Amino acid sequence: MTHQSLEQKLILNSQEYIVHNINLLEEMGLAKINRLPFTARVLIENLARNMDSKTIQWADILTAAKFYETCAQTSELIAFYPARVLMQDFTGVPAVVDFATMRDAIKAAGRDPKKINPLVPVDLVIDHSIQVDHFKEKNSFFLNAQKEYQRNKERYQLLKWAQKSFDNFRVVPPESGICHQINLEYLATVIATKKTKEGLVAFPDTLVGTDSHTTMINALGVLGWGVGGIEAEAVMLGQPYYMNLPQIIGVNFIGKPQKQITSTDIALYVTNILRKENVVEKIVEYTGEGLKSLTLTDRATISNMSPEYGATAGFFPIDELTLEYLEQTNRSETAARVEAYCKACGFFNTYDDNINFSKKIDVDLSLIETSIAGPSRPQDRISLFGVKQKVTKIFDLGSRKNIQINPENKPHVLTNGSVVIAAITSCTNTSNPYTMIGAGLAAKKAIEKGLSIPWYVKTSLSPGSRVVLDYLTGSGLMEYFQEIGFNNTGFGCMTCIGNSGPLDPFIEESIKTNNLDVMSVLSGNRNFEARIHQDVTGNFLMSPILVVIYAIAGRIDIDFKSEPLGISEKGNPVFMDDIWPDADEINQFVETYVQKKFFKNQYTNIFTGDKLWQELEVAESTTFKFNEDSTYIRRPPFFKNFSLDVPDPEDIKDAHALLVLEDSVTTDHISPAGAIPVEYPAGRYLIENGVKPWEFNSYGSRRGNHEVMMRGTFANIRIKNRLVSDTGGLTLKFPGKTQEFVFDASQKYQDEKRDLVIFGGSEYGTGSSRDWAAKGTSLLGVKAVITTSFERIHRSNLVGMGVLPLVFKEGESFETVGLKGDEIFEIQGLNQIKPNGFLNIIALKNGQKINFQVIVKLNTDIEIDYIKNGGILHYVLRQMITA
Repeated sequence: MTHQSLEQKLILNSQEYIVHNINLLEEMGLAKINRLPFTARVLIENLARNMDSKTIQWADILTAAKFYETCAQTSELIAFYPARVLMQDFTGVPAVVDFATMRDAIKAAGRDPKKINPLVPVDLVIDHSIQVDHFKEKNSFFLNAQKEYQRNKERYQLLKWAQKSFDNFRVVPPESGICHQINLEYLATVIATKKTKEGLVAFPDTLVGTDSHTTMINALGVLGWGVGGIEAEAVMLGQPYYMNLPQIIGVNFIGKPQKQITSTDIALYVTNILRKENVVEKIVEYTGEGLKSLTLTDRATISNMSPEYGATAGFFPIDELTLEYLEQTNRSETAARVEAYCKACGFFNTYDDNINFSKKIDVDLSLIETSIAGPSRPQDRISLFGVKQKVTKIFDLGSRKNIQINPENKPHVLTNGSVVIAAITSCTNTSNPYTMIGAGLAAKKAIEKGLSIPWYVKTSLSPGSRVVLDYLTGSGLMEYFQEIGFNNTGFGCMTCIGNSGPLDPFIEESIKTNNLDVMSVLSGNRNFEARIHQDVTGNFLMSPILVVIYAIAGRIDIDFKSEPLGISEKGNPVFMDDIWPDADEINQFVETYVQKKFFKNQYTNIFTGDKLWQELEVAESTTFKFNEDSTYIRRPPFFKNFSLDVPDPEDIKDAHALLVLEDSVTTDHISPAGAIPVEYPAGRYLIENGVKPWEFNSYGSRRGNHEVMMRGTFANIRIKNRLVSDTGGLTLKFPGKTQEFVFDASQKYQDEKRDLVIFGGSEYGTGSSRDWAAKGTSLLGVKAVITTSFERIHRSNLVGMGVLPLVFKEGESFETVGLKGDEIFEIQGLNQIKPNGFLNIIALKNGQKINFQVIVKLNTDIEIDYIKNGGILHYVLRQMITA
């Protein structure tokens, strides 16, 4: 059998398409396709279309079909070929730097540097760099954009060079929006097409992205998820994405949400439930009649938060609502192709409940309450009317209200529990016109009641696309946002990723001097420690409507049932219910003001950019000219002394523990994205290289400079290393046990040619798909990371950098095997490792030995090859040079 065995012709509007109709497997009696989850159908079609009798064989298609038909527990390896790659600039810049460096390496080997070129379409959206420097000003957006270009000129020139010098590489310029929202509203084709020598092929759009919230696109029936930047680079170079067939968990929505419930409430509820169900490395597929009560943008909020509930993706099958959304967003031709293809090839949701899932979980939408999540994990959901009791206990607010700061005798005082940042931010929620218009109506009602926001609250509104501003302006609601203090601060991620900018100096000093526990409220997707702002203790996720309401309240410990938000101009108390928008009114505004023409106007010239972008001068060249004096873009050392010979694996000997970490260490802990402290190694490096502290920018913006990033690894001011009592990027340097910065200690170990390991707990590497969390770990000299469990993307990133991921055996941990962290470690048998096999570790101390086994968290033979090659890019480069 060949892939032609499943080929058929589909004609739409006189255009003939070649399709690979996996329904034919059922006609052949080989698989019951109509019983399979839609996600499984996408994966099987991908195998069928890319079958080449080498990487993918006919047997692989039948194996995948049987796996999902029988809901098997033992998975098989497949080669998945995503149709495209999505990037943002924080992860995109280091990827482009890697590509430029590989071009240098392949040129040095006497080969054509143009061999290093994306073979699949790549879209890079610049959205991660703009910061909230200016706010509560009419021209906040313009001023923030100006600062963005001043800070990031070098980085943007690099990206513009890449756009000119690489094929299949498009850049969406700054000030356009957030990559996932642009992907949802414009880039995604749902059913893609590709010209081949046989004809025009139509197939399901799929992608991988270098941002963990790439999963948002699954709301549109497009299978996609976040991967490490290193893995994405391999896909760009034509490599398949190797993966074990994931189990597919069915989440059956029943009932309808209550009228006041927002998509945020639903997403937080689902996140809380699915975290308990342990859906890590599994795909969630949503099913059931309850789907019909969720708009496409409601679904987008839920899919967006897939990383927060641990799933690889949260997939919504294509149905009538998908087609309606494509029509609404000015993609009528696309909608017609999607409908024809999906109905012909078995990809259209008919709401058949006879689907084989590995497990099915019922979620009753009618039971969902208004809620928030915090103070430091997205899955820690709190019912709105239980917030006061919960936060009072967490932060001991009942006995800590004696500190009250009010410099001008204003109505509100700054104290423990005060909200100092209120941000309507993130594609998670700004993509949803119902929650955005709801927030605008809440602002309108608050102003009409005479309410205002306290002086110490930093407010910002960061739309995920320019369409949002169009309908807010057209409806008149933007005026109310501005009047109450939520001015447009820019089109980008901003506060959601920690680009919240500085607080007022007086407020920052007051927080530090009085050791205040202050809060942020945001409509984002992550609230990890120190992510939003280093001086903010608790971060709470919520709908845009609640962001407005908490901003007015000015504190997190308010009981909305019994305590008013403020006093009206007539002297009457105003409660939350008095300004909460009516659901019917929201629906009417959406129907009237969210118009197709806005999408057409904003996306017609999306790649053109504004005047600032157009004025960036860049010359086209085959190789990039690195400036050795740059503090933004440096040639990384990953291919230094590169050899075509694969080195022999060596056991890890005489290793010290660089860090011993607790549970739920995030990639933000490992590689922070926000502000660079002056006193930390990265700050010292920048000062030594002539950069003033106010010019530091952020760790995220410096990811093109390995010197900054390796110094910033494990430099989060909130990270807790059990080897030291202090919080922050510190460790003990053995054998003298001197307390030092992690980077400083690692360099001394490298001078001693000492191997290093890291120990962690459960959910190690949760959070953003931050390749520098793995790159930095590697550059610090770490050979292995040993934990109770890994989050999917970070584990893959470590493998991609040649760092060995190991996990304790079931029921064992750092504590139970009797470790303290000051031992010397040996890891034996690296030349014989097998996927999910075992390795022996010996811990030596004072002549005593502790022996224990760990599991090699390598899932496939190809991952073993990556480790042996020193990482995935070394593997690919050797393949390309010797081909």
